[in-house]
Amino acid sequence: MTRTNAQYRLVARPVGLPAASDFRYAEEPAPRPGEGEFLVQVDYQVMRAAGIGRVVESRRPAHPVGEVVSGTFGVQRYALSDGKDVAPVDLSLGHLGALGYSGLTAYFGLLDIGRPEPGQTVVVSAAAGSVGALTGQIARIKGCRAIGIAGGPDKCRFLVEELGFDGAVDYKAGNVRAQVRDLAPDGVDVFFDNVGGDILDDVLTTLAHGARVVISGAVSQYNSERGFRGPANYMQLLVNRASMTGFVIFDYAARYGEARAELADWLRSGRLKERTHVITGGVERFPQALLGLFTGENTGKAVPAL
Repeated sequence: MTRTNAQYRLVARPVGLPAASDFRYAEEPAPRPGEGEFLVQVDYQVMRAAGIGRVVESRRPAHPVGEVVSGTFGVQRYALSDGKDVAPVDLSLGHLGALGYSGLTAYFGLLDIGRPEPGQTVVVSAAAGSVGALTGQIARIKGCRAIGIAGGPDKCRFLVEELGFDGAVDYKAGNVRAQVRDLAPDGVDVFFDNVGGDILDDVLTTLAHGARVVISGAVSQYNSERGFRGPANYMQLLVNRASMTGFVIFDYAARYGEARAELADWLRSGRLKERTHVITGGVERFPQALLGLFTGENTGKAVPAL
């Protein structure tokens, strides 16, 4: 059987927001698996070029034809794999986000780095995104107050009315630090930051004594044409005897199973909810889907369907 592989290749590293011209679309015959390899038809694309799909040809008994797997497959319709860093998935449990990198990032970043205690206040930036939405819910499961920062009234309503956050800050309405202080009058115990920039600066002024700031990402800085800008209010860490710690999710690879087991239990019980923003149109739509991550188009996990 002859299969045509469609893929996007990065041909230029963008300065500022990425454009379609930074990628090149290509078609070529799909590779055939050799001994110990298998071919995956990628159905869904998630960030870091991870993908979820079905094994369509296999010369590796551990991964038979028909198995649904996740792995770092690149932006293409067919991917060849030797099984390294590939795991079987159960799509019925919402693996696209909650049991994928988004859920793992939320789980370890909040619980291992943030170390929230029952009754404490957890603030999450980019809270309507894939990581932030899960982080706030995990905070609630652990007995904390969860406050999300998001853009616009619709996203803020989604956080409170659908996901159970205790409050939401609309950064587009202005004066973020005043809004956070109103919702957290005793200070912020854990700030899980996905944004950086002005949002980080504002929340630093609201920290409680002994607060923990978790650096998960800095989406406001990724496409800056002037380079990264660090926090101007970092001295609040000294004043409040607080800490700021970054982490990389791949450092927790040996514990992925532990996290997925607990996340799956929360999904089954309904304590953890996930919204998936599926973008249809195939591989050809990938550049537009990628740009949407930086312009706030998605609520929940953005997933291009290939």
